[in-house]
Amino acid sequence: MDSNKKYWKGLEELNRTPEFVEKNKHEFAEPIPIEEVLSGGGLSAKTPRRDFLKALGFGVGAVTLAACQKVPVHKSIPYLVKPEEITPGIANYYSSTYEGSAILVKTREGRPIKVEGNPGDLLSKGGLSAQAQASVLELYDTSRVKDPKLNGNPTGWPQLDKFVKDELTAIKAGGKRISIVSSTVHSPSTLAVIADFITAFPTASHVTYDAVSYTGIIQANKNSFGKAVLPHYYFDKADVIVSFGADFLGTWISGEEFTSQYVKNRNNKSLEAKKMSRHIQFESGMSLTGTNADVRMPIKPSEDGIALMNLYNALSGTSLPGSKKLTNANADKAIVLVAKELLAAKGRSLVVAGSNDVSVQTLVNAINSLLGSYGTTIDLDNPSRQYAGNDTDWTKFVADAKAGLVDAVLFLDANPAYDYYNAKDIEAALKKVRLKVTFSDHDDETAALCNAVAPNLHYLESWGDDSAIEGYYTVVQPTINPVNNTRQAEESLLLWSDNAVKTYYTYLRANWETNLLAKGALAGQAGWEALLQKGFINAAPAAAGTYSFALDLNAVAQTILSQSGKIAAGGKYELQVYQTPAMRDGKKANNPWLQELPDPVTKVTWDNFAAMSPSDIKDLGLDEFQVVTIKSVNGYSVSLPVLSQPGQARGTVSVAVGYGRTAAGLVGNNVGKNAYPFYNLLNGTFQTTSAVSVDVTSDIFPLSQTQTHHSFEGRNVIREATFTEYKKNAAAGSGKDEEHEKYDLWEKSVDDASHSRPVYDWVMAIDLNACTGCGACVVACSAENNIPVVGKDEVGRRREMHWIRIDRYYSYDNGKGELNVTKEKEIDELKDFENVSVVHQPMLCQHCDHAPCETVCPVLATVHSSEGLNQMAYNRCVGTRYCANNCPYKVRRFNWFNYWNDSRFDNYLSNEHTQLVLNPDVTTRFRGVMEKCSMCVQRIQAGKLKAKIEKRPLADGEVKVACQQTCSANAIVFGNRNDPNSEVSKALNSERTYYVLEELNVKPGIGYQVKVRNTLSELQA
Repeated sequence: MDSNKKYWKGLEELNRTPEFVEKNKHEFAEPIPIEEVLSGGGLSAKTPRRDFLKALGFGVGAVTLAACQKVPVHKSIPYLVKPEEITPGIANYYSSTYEGSAILVKTREGRPIKVEGNPGDLLSKGGLSAQAQASVLELYDTSRVKDPKLNGNPTGWPQLDKFVKDELTAIKAGGKRISIVSSTVHSPSTLAVIADFITAFPTASHVTYDAVSYTGIIQANKNSFGKAVLPHYYFDKADVIVSFGADFLGTWISGEEFTSQYVKNRNNKSLEAKKMSRHIQFESGMSLTGTNADVRMPIKPSEDGIALMNLYNALSGTSLPGSKKLTNANADKAIVLVAKELLAAKGRSLVVAGSNDVSVQTLVNAINSLLGSYGTTIDLDNPSRQYAGNDTDWTKFVADAKAGLVDAVLFLDANPAYDYYNAKDIEAALKKVRLKVTFSDHDDETAALCNAVAPNLHYLESWGDDSAIEGYYTVVQPTINPVNNTRQAEESLLLWSDNAVKTYYTYLRANWETNLLAKGALAGQAGWEALLQKGFINAAPAAAGTYSFALDLNAVAQTILSQSGKIAAGGKYELQVYQTPAMRDGKKANNPWLQELPDPVTKVTWDNFAAMSPSDIKDLGLDEFQVVTIKSVNGYSVSLPVLSQPGQARGTVSVAVGYGRTAAGLVGNNVGKNAYPFYNLLNGTFQTTSAVSVDVTSDIFPLSQTQTHHSFEGRNVIREATFTEYKKNAAAGSGKDEEHEKYDLWEKSVDDASHSRPVYDWVMAIDLNACTGCGACVVACSAENNIPVVGKDEVGRRREMHWIRIDRYYSYDNGKGELNVTKEKEIDELKDFENVSVVHQPMLCQHCDHAPCETVCPVLATVHSSEGLNQMAYNRCVGTRYCANNCPYKVRRFNWFNYWNDSRFDNYLSNEHTQLVLNPDVTTRFRGVMEKCSMCVQRIQAGKLKAKIEKRPLADGEVKVACQQTCSANAIVFGNRNDPNSEVSKALNSERTYYVLEELNVKPGIGYQVKVRNTLSELQA
């Protein structure tokens, strides 16, 4: 797009509020307390940061020798008999699984310190989510249950086993019911253990309950095609994608897998072939998927079904009864245009919806059947095994338990006392149950209601397997001995059912060798040892069949209309409840890496909030972060700070679940408010849409956001083009046709061409068209480079420590590709900011060849290497912060505290055995120095050393930096620019490549590829 198109990070920047202008004058929010330090006072013991960090309960003292065996700690004693598999200083990697995706676990001296995606993984293709990256930290969580418990008191396993077995035996003799309540289990061996348990206790049954339900899709497929399954979707096979509230790049079903599929038709390779999919998003609140859409249309939640009815009518030429126009006239116009696009791409299109309503999903099935999507972009014959929970079965269990029909319940990875919308029903039901056992490894909300806690192992301590997709199997293997006195849940079930096999490892291996590898689709595959080494195995998929839709839609349409009318008439505002990519359903609320990860859209950390459109906030006369009370028709109310969210549909409020935990652990307790009680049971499924009232209070509750902490002062750092422009000119939007006056502070003393170039020049390319803004790279960087958590108060002071940030920019196209926001009249033309578009830009140290930070450092703490890296010598740095002032990209972080070794800070990083969780290849920084991205120089050196030992050149792609390795979208390419055949050289030679603030002539080492949108030109006019 034209460079005069305006981008802004937040409304405070757009409107130049006095507070923003004042804060933005200074590089740092607060000065260093020099006088206090010099006078001997040091840092105040009353600092709010210390109060926060004292609440963090992460430590690793308990796991000092869990990697080997439980013996007393002896410091500085070398191995007398060294374990064969451990070489000090050399990492070991083990294949394992995280929620169905194959991963590699990096261990040092027997301690897991990092997880990476397995490059051969069928789902994420080697990428990992932020949650997966952060999962290693949970192993060292000191709030985990350390011993089994009976009636709230620690006990031994023999005592617990006797109590549970006696109770189960008595219940079996009395013919009373036993229920195993779990979230979705897609481990074949775990399911086999449960089946054996049910055989031993014939009155037992397995009830699957998921906090976030997909029953609507499963039931709709059963009604439509006779297959009660969650389909496997293929976004890479779709030329046109239309989503109605499904955040498929974020939290909907399998975000990492869908991301890797989605970008195949939108990345550099696809664009060079002049091919790009078109994505249209209809939704209420701005989602991660909505920010990446080519066309985004805000509609109310109650209008999802109406919009789908209108789309079906436009596609089929029929008229379902009661069809009506949408509140947003542009959305009505878009429906007509979208129908034409879908018909032109029959067999290469995909329509999805995020609703859990059976009627809405039935209508989606009818539309996809019309478009010939089954067998191409939708596969019902190789379905997903994720989210198999059945809402009807769960509600029946609760009713039966309340009626006294259930005498025993065993909870496996389920916490309904927190995430069920009617927690009072759970409490009432469990009071009638005789035996209540939970396998939770935390004293969570449900554990408080149980009389026995049999703590499960962390997955990095466990044996197991998984099969998230039909025909695809992965293995789980332990990477460390159990840290606490815990035991795998499957082993407990084997013992309590008097199974002939006593250990789960023996059971698991026998199940594979006797069943999975001996018969069926996996017959003839490599054996158990080979499976452990590879980490996954894939059976030949069944042929994806085509399916015809034959149901009468009149009743479906009437149901949709009736529900829509009830919601619209129930209150002035409609509530949308959603998940964030970091918190998801709230099970990981005690993980500080996830709590501190800025939300991809709002950039809020450590809280949830009520997102409303700027127009609604203006109408209510609300100030920034003013608290409002949201009350639903079912009587539940919650008070949350309001956030002005561009792109939010008018008349709607969005609130995230996953917060408001009361028994998550010291980190997650009382962070935010619980939104699960806003759910309703409607037509047999749990749904998140309802009418609410919004009452204004006088309270203010500040939120810690990061989006305007590092302002570029309106300079042109984002480049965009439409796909139409790109096809005419591959350099469209890159600014290559613009002339900039360049000034150089660095005189060339010699002719560069007369000197031989070094072997390596490490650079990076980032494709803005592939980056979705998910933030997984931020957590991966924190794990790899020992980046500390600072807490909400410090984030509010602009002191977050992340070395890589994902800048989120809003823009508005007034039809001319420009907006002059210096005129109030033109700001008013934005009205409610509904039609903004978003671009995500990863920003990290640019490793400039003419680095302005280097020229101002008085002690040469930051210098340039012969391989193109801007390096930091931490032991030289005296903390003048001149480098940060002189950095045009604002990517340097000042270390305000000695996070690692300050006795006043009792957190997961300042423990005597901190090295167990930290990466020993990366130095931990002392207070008062500058930090920044190092391009994972430790990985570069390790790769060079390995190549040297093997007497060969370093191969392209052999060194992957942490942010690159975790990216499911492959948006980041790193490598040697001096190798003309390297992937990074090819990427930087793309016509789409530009450099941020290139006019400053600092010669950054990171190039960006222009963002391209496949817009609908009719909607841009």
